[in-house]
Amino acid sequence: MQESDYPPFLASEYAPRSLQQAAFYILPVPLEQSVSYGAGTALGPGAILRASQQLEAWEAGRYAGRRGFCTDEPIDCARDIETILAEIEAKVSFAVQNHALPVLLGGEHTLSLGALRAFAHLFQEDVGIVQIDAHADLRESYEGNPYSHASVMYRAVADLHYRLVQFGVREFCPAESETRRRFGVLAHDADELADLGLPEVIVPLDFPRKVYVTFDVDGLDASLMPATGTPSPGGLFWHDARRLLTRLAQQRQIVGFDVVELAPKPGLHSADFTAAKLVHLLMALCLDSFDETIVNTEESVF
Repeated sequence: MQESDYPPFLASEYAPRSLQQAAFYILPVPLEQSVSYGAGTALGPGAILRASQQLEAWEAGRYAGRRGFCTDEPIDCARDIETILAEIEAKVSFAVQNHALPVLLGGEHTLSLGALRAFAHLFQEDVGIVQIDAHADLRESYEGNPYSHASVMYRAVADLHYRLVQFGVREFCPAESETRRRFGVLAHDADELADLGLPEVIVPLDFPRKVYVTFDVDGLDASLMPATGTPSPGGLFWHDARRLLTRLAQQRQIVGFDVVELAPKPGLHSADFTAAKLVHLLMALCLDSFDETIVNTEESVF
């Protein structure tokens, strides 16, 4: 692995900072152990970081980089899944304890479980999950693997007892529909969004105040995001996603997020850039929901 494979996020505009000086802690997780169709997620984090060098210094009118980016070395994903998840959990916990907001770059969706385990123990109050995805990921196991990317949200609601709201899902099975009913998962599926539009109130009024966002890039329409293992038509377009995330940031405090399942295609720079821009957008929107329990900087973002 060359150092240039994982350059610090947006280092073209902002000098990297230490964890203690940064508002955002960026953790590349090149995980690819349970992909079931197209491969390539191990290359996703590096592609996002390299594409980030082409971003502008601001996004959505905000300069997230002025609050400081700390990009860690990539997780070693050549080990067993429990060891990988335990290291993710430890790193996310350490970041939050140092008042940095964790940003995970994937890699297959299973990596979210490490962060969710951390957040299950970090706050006295509950944290909810907002998932944008083409798939429900609510299978108890898939191809005999309870840690499959297709089971990550089942682990979240069944094992960790998270509340979950899903957006943009358009590929799921009867068993996942039953899991939704059993665990009270709220869903605004792709067909509903196409027919009725985005709800003004993104999550129920009694949903936890703090939320973790997990954004599988296949939640975007396949024409916008073909570089993923299972691209699916009928997904969100850029401004749909921006509007959804903006409303969420206005209504809840985002305490961490991941962008997962990018499987880069040679020469298709648009997909890598879209994923990097999505990460930067989420960072910018998180500025709206920061408080002193998350960030440790006095520098104004304006």
